[in-house]
Formats: sequence, C-alpha cells, structure tokens
Amino acid sequence: MAVTRRIPGLLVTEHEIAVPLDHSAPGGEQITVFAREVADPDGLDRPYLVYLQGGPGFEGPRPTRRPPSPGWLDRALADFRVLMLDQRGTGRSTPVGPATLVGRTPAEQAAYLTYLRADAIVADAEALRAHLGSAPWSVLGQSFGGFCALAYLSQAPEGLREALFTGGLPPIGRHPDEIYRATYARVLERNRRYYARYPEDRDRFLAAVAAAPVLASGDRLSPARLRQAGNLLGRSDGPELLHAILELDPTSPAFAHDAESIGFARNPIYAVLHESCYADGHATEWSAQRTMPPEYADDPALLTGEHVYPWMFEELGALRPFAEAAELLAAHPWPRLYDAAVLGGNEVPAAAAVYVEDLYVESAYSLETAAQVRGLRTWVTSEYEHNALRADGAAVLDHLLDLVRGRR
Repeated sequence: MAVTRRIPGLLVTEHEIAVPLDHSAPGGEQITVFAREVADPDGLDRPYLVYLQGGPGFEGPRPTRRPPSPGWLDRALADFRVLMLDQRGTGRSTPVGPATLVGRTPAEQAAYLTYLRADAIVADAEALRAHLGSAPWSVLGQSFGGFCALAYLSQAPEGLREALFTGGLPPIGRHPDEIYRATYARVLERNRRYYARYPEDRDRFLAAVAAAPVLASGDRLSPARLRQAGNLLGRSDGPELLHAILELDPTSPAFAHDAESIGFARNPIYAVLHESCYADGHATEWSAQRTMPPEYADDPALLTGEHVYPWMFEELGALRPFAEAAELLAAHPWPRLYDAAVLGGNEVPAAAAVYVEDLYVESAYSLETAAQVRGLRTWVTSEYEHNALRADGAAVLDHLLDLVRGRR
C-alpha cells in the first residue's frame, strides 16, 4: 500500500513492490524494491521522471525543499513528478549486507550478488512502472545511473519517453582493462595538479602513513587505504576536501574519522560490484589491480581513484564477510549489458552531458558510445566535473531537457 505524507513544500508518496530476485524465474526468491515519489502539491498530474542514482550500491536521495536535497529537484518538479528509486540492495529496498547473506555459501552469495546489476534494476523499474500504471516515463541517470539508463534503452525502450545522462555514458563492449588504464591516466594527472596546488600535502600524506592510526572501526589505516582518498579528486570541490583531511594531525580523532569516511562500510555493494559495472561481456579478474601503473611502485604518495582491489576484502573489516564471494565474482564471466543493434536503431529521445575531464567515466569512451546510439545528442563540456548534477543541478538538467526536446 502506498503511503503519502506532506513535508514542507512537497507531497511525498512511498511505494514498495515485491519483485523476483531473478526476473527470469518469477516464482523464485522475492525481494522488495522501494521508490519515493516526490511532487509539488499541485503537480500530481505531471509525468514521471525516474532518478537513477550513481553507485553502484547507493540509494536514491532523501528529498526536502532545502539543502542537502539535490539541487536539480526544484527544476525537475516544474515538469515532473520525480521517482527516487532505491536500487535493489540499497536503502529501503531489500538491503545487501552480512545479515542478508548469512546461511549462504560463498558460491550462493556470489550468485545472489550477480542479480544486482543494471539489467535487473531496469527490470525492477519496469515492474514499478506497471504497478503504478504509468505511461512511458523519463529517466535521469547520474554516473552508474547512466549505465542503468543505457541498459534501459537496450532492454526496455518501450518503457521510456526520454533518457537523460549525466557523466554516465558507459563503454560498450570494451574490456575492463582498457577502461582502468584510461582512468589511471586521469588519476595520475590529478595527482600532478593536486600536489602542485598543495605541495605540503605530500609530506603530510607520508606522515599519516607513518602514524598508521587505528580507525573507529578498529581497522588500521594502511598506505594503500589512504591512497584511496584520491577518489575525491574527481569532484569540483574534491581537492579542497582532500586537503581538509590531510592537514589534520594524523593522530587526532578528527583525522581518524574523516579518513574512515572515505571507505566502504555503509555501502559494501559499491566495492563488491564496482568492476562488474564495466564488465560488458567479460570477467574482470581484478582489473584495477592488474593494470595499476608502475608509477605507484615508485612513489608512495601517489593517490588512486575509483578503483577496487582484492586487498580491501582482507584489510577492511566491513568487507571481510564478502571476501570469498568477491573472488568468485572477479572470475565470473559477466553477460553483455547493452545491445548494440537495439541502440543503433534507438527511437527514444536521449541527451547526455559528457564531462571532458571526467575522472570516473572516460569521456573518450562516452563519446564512442554516443555515436552508437541513434539520435542521442551530446553536450560535451569542460566546465563541470563528474559531480555537475550535484554542483549545478538546475542548470545541468535544464540544458539536457533543452537538448532532448530540440530547444537547443
């Protein structure tokens, strides 16, 4: 049963449906999928815009009419009712964690986790659309949400009125090794820029490594784990956020807290399934580990980016319960996510913001994909980083809607 409530300036309706874990076996294990519908009080007759969250492994935003609500929401509500989907495994959808997987063998855990990719999220969205009795709807995909939107165009284009992508046009068919080599090249350049801006932070990084503080979780902060703070450098405010951590005394509680907040404890799916997002017909075999450039062996202060490594499942207490399943998933021959023939004949209006220096989704590959999707219009810009939808959401969404509707 849907639950509707008023919060300041908004009308919010909560929807829960049961769906099969495996959509090809509708009589099998069932899970819950949750979505929160957000509308202006006078906008209940507007069409739906489904927001597909970045990740993997993060739930949809919790909206308000004031920060930290997403900045694009007001612009979206002028045209739409917005459906914030908690992708399977996250938020109020049946969550994934040690408790979910208890009693399953590592092989059974790995099998469960294979049903959490973009193709299953698309099938959930279509089940939700049928439940709501909605006409084809619009989707807005941020980062990994864009991977889901491309799978939607491949798998169920009849369910879409239009598709909008922000920093989330994935490669089609490329091997994960190619993708990670490209992202490492971006990260090495960001290292150069960061240490040029904050040269004193190289010594601070090494001092923090030498201190090896114990974090609140009981984990000890290793050099490899602190290197992962470089993941912040793909955001417009990332260098300043990283500097704010490194300038702290590494023996202080503040440093221990902030260093741990970079981690994966809250959203383990992000670590477990990250490489599989790029596995369009390939096994990943710990691609980021295998393709790490030799510079990292020579320079202990070099930062990494959005990369996942097998050592994390031993060193991070929150990830240890997933260690054996993660090894099995690294060897898993993942099926194709995208249908090039369907995309080549696409008839759904689509537009994508491609950020030239995107640290996480390589822009050259995004443009390669754009050329394979019939009718998709691109906005290629160096004005924004990957977090543009968060940093200047109303302007980004407005630009995409103008493109997809032929106003630009």
